[in-house]
Amino acid sequence: MLDALKNIWESTGLFQFESTEHLIKTLIMYVIVGVLVYLAIVKGFEPLLLLPIALGMLLANIPGANLFHKEMFISTDENFHLVIQNVVDNGGLIDFLYLGVKLGIYPSLIFLGVGAMTDFSPLIADPKRMFMGATAQLGVFVAFFGAVLMGFTTSEAAAIGIIGGADGPTAIQVTRQLAPHLLGAIAIAAYSYMALIPMIQPPFMRLLTTKKERAIKMESLRPVSKLELVAFPIIVTLVVSLILPDAAPLIGFLMAGNLLTVSGVTDRISKTAQNELMNIVTIFLGISVGATADAMSFLAWDTIKIILLGLAAFCVSTIGGLLGGKLMCWITKGKINPLIGSAGVSAVPMAARVSQKVGREENPDNYLLMHAMGPNVAGVIGSAVAAGVFLALFK
Repeated sequence: MLDALKNIWESTGLFQFESTEHLIKTLIMYVIVGVLVYLAIVKGFEPLLLLPIALGMLLANIPGANLFHKEMFISTDENFHLVIQNVVDNGGLIDFLYLGVKLGIYPSLIFLGVGAMTDFSPLIADPKRMFMGATAQLGVFVAFFGAVLMGFTTSEAAAIGIIGGADGPTAIQVTRQLAPHLLGAIAIAAYSYMALIPMIQPPFMRLLTTKKERAIKMESLRPVSKLELVAFPIIVTLVVSLILPDAAPLIGFLMAGNLLTVSGVTDRISKTAQNELMNIVTIFLGISVGATADAMSFLAWDTIKIILLGLAAFCVSTIGGLLGGKLMCWITKGKINPLIGSAGVSAVPMAARVSQKVGREENPDNYLLMHAMGPNVAGVIGSAVAAGVFLALFK
């Protein structure tokens, strides 16, 4: 009887704790999971992303469950087929799901869905708004140099810097290739700050713009022809991919998804990309990324540095976009409301909605949403280009 009870005890997760430190760090991870669940459910911050991530973190930090083995994937072994074989022979459930991250499948499929849902007509109608999408990438490079000064390698710094692009799939795509051991911290920082954009951006928007600038009412955009809508994704794919082939998986799928929508002849496929495919991949991606945040590796000084650098990157990117908006306001003699520059941080369409909200606080008749979508979608392209640059330099 005693032997049976002993066997039951030794099979429990409680027995699997390796040390007091392991126990304490695991309990802290459970608190972090609780915070993410609170932000997702109570505050409504990006619940489609934060809840799957929290679930992945919870499952990965159950001792003895053996659902995920990060050491299987963090390897310099060029024979990746051996990694796959190891997963097939010894892997847990999340190990199989994580192959979609390791092989770069999920980020590109997410971009396919994003492209199908994205309206590029505000950018096509006024291409100069691409400038604000570019200035809003300032945080990417500031965080990169900051990470280097903090002691990270250039590859790690590039993965950390891309947090400033405010684009989770892009951050994952870069990190999985340049610094897979930091994937949990970087992905969670990126998605958490994306969720907190309504809290992070408005103070900078009010600080860096005047009441008169925030009240600027912009003119309606010109109509965009179907020829322009169809030609845009094809041209962008060719131009960006020929210059930066490493950006092709993201840009190519982003524009492919958009082409499915604007062509007008593939409605069923477009709706599938926007809904069923997007939802399934989001679940798998969130759980897989969350599972990389195991207590012993996640709760380290490097994680704290990454979280601080990520916050700095978001703030600087917002400032860069606003300064770009102010410059465009001056060049156009007050025809562009500089608030739309903050939407250049990507994060479609949340950043554009924040521009709309702050603008209407100053002028209730102000409708900036569609105007802000120009820099917003330009930021998506800009973050993918920045990712391509980093991959070309450091992969």
